[in-house]
Amino acid sequence: MNRPPFQISRRSFLHKSTLLAAASGLPLWYLEREADAQSADAKPPGPNDRPGIALIGCGGQGQGDAGNASRFADIVAVCDVDDRHASAAVQKFSKDGKTVAKYSDFRKLLERDDIHAIVQATPDHWHTLINIAAARAKKDVYGEKPLTLTIAEGRHVINAVRNNHVIFQTGTQQRSSRSFRLACELVRNNRLGQLQEVHVFVPAGIRGGPFQSVPVPAGFDYQFWLGQAPEAEYFTERCHANFRWWFDYSGGPVTDWGAHHNDIARWAIGLDGPVAVEGQITLPALPNGYTTPGEFAATLTWANGVKQYVRTTPDDSPYGAVINENGQRNGVKFIGPNGWIWVNRDGISASDKELLKTPLPADATRLVVSNDHMRNFFDSVRSRKDPVAPVEAGHRSASIGHLIIIALRTGLALTWDPVREQFTGAGADTANGMLARPMRAPYNYDFVG
Repeated sequence: MNRPPFQISRRSFLHKSTLLAAASGLPLWYLEREADAQSADAKPPGPNDRPGIALIGCGGQGQGDAGNASRFADIVAVCDVDDRHASAAVQKFSKDGKTVAKYSDFRKLLERDDIHAIVQATPDHWHTLINIAAARAKKDVYGEKPLTLTIAEGRHVINAVRNNHVIFQTGTQQRSSRSFRLACELVRNNRLGQLQEVHVFVPAGIRGGPFQSVPVPAGFDYQFWLGQAPEAEYFTERCHANFRWWFDYSGGPVTDWGAHHNDIARWAIGLDGPVAVEGQITLPALPNGYTTPGEFAATLTWANGVKQYVRTTPDDSPYGAVINENGQRNGVKFIGPNGWIWVNRDGISASDKELLKTPLPADATRLVVSNDHMRNFFDSVRSRKDPVAPVEAGHRSASIGHLIIIALRTGLALTWDPVREQFTGAGADTANGMLARPMRAPYNYDFVG
């Protein structure tokens, strides 16, 4: 009785797939395989199957994430230390006569029984403590990337998530892209032969400074915003969208776009982490300004011999011509003896179209299928099965960026043990001292119990 409606849906899907294939470079065999998999999809949620959720971090990214999540859940509360952002979120998400609650302290918000999950989109230096607090409060979490500010924080988050049996989706949404998944599956199945190189290209960072201190705006709890980071005078350029250009709160281009593309590189390589890293800052920060580098280049070596090159590519970069025939400068390129595959958010291409067009065998290695990152999270909330980007994946992929940052800041060529998560050999003492950072009181692990 249910078969005919599915057939209609499948024909519609295949028609759309033909258009998608033409636009993105995806092969029809791959899209047809996904059409066949639809019959095994979980039953879509009903109108009453909508958990209550809260947004913590109400800037532009947070409001975008929460709007995305509102397709599957009801937003009942928001939280931000800047009342302007919180009030804007209240206005945006209040509807049908229901006003969402507003908080300035996420710990109070997490006390509510009607909140089943949170969307967490604060600056990077707050990710760890909020994620731990949410897990201990038995709330599922959709957490923005990168997972943590440091490598050492990762194990604390993993333990909180696993010990409290909550669902965690890292916001590395490229794992829910057909193009990125296809590229990784092809690499995993040796379509290029034994993988030799991975080239990760990310946009350059922003340089600026020196900056002028100004009074803290009314309604903005600046001390709470600083959190674990060191005390610092207030600049307009320090907070909100600009936080990512300061090492105190983030990692600049290394952990911005790098968090996405390094996740894809690691997904394709299939290992926990590299065994060596070195790098250089090719465009340093300006004195008394943003502290993260404008441009950098790094090389990582993996235990299987793969060399991964990560570098920024500004508009006048000499590297642009080597990326692909269109000169795109933001994406991932996999290279093996049989050719190359290039992938970014615009689509996928290869040195030989047959590398994409030839179907994988039935017994090929398959990766987790998700074509909608937020939907995948809420599917996991219902099924209690791990999503496509679980907490361990978030930690391992974020660690790549943190390793690069340590290499850039020390100027050392370093050896890394991904099992023990420790540096070894020359320079290890210095580098291991950077796996964690001092947390300014009271905003340490005790702050969340």
